[in-house]
Amino acid sequence: MNSGRMQQTVTIPKKEYERLKRLEKIDFELAKQFEHSLEDLKKGRFEVVA
Repeated sequence: MNSGRMQQTVTIPKKEYERLKRLEKIDFELAKQFEHSLEDLKKGRFEVVA
């Protein structure tokens, strides 16, 4: 998305960077799990539990 402007740079502590990278990984894994669960549901592979 470069519209002719220079990209800005932000400086953050390394610990904060590492924390954000871990959260990004967790978010991606959660999205994949949700995607697989949705596919299971569409294919009727689910069990009703009370």
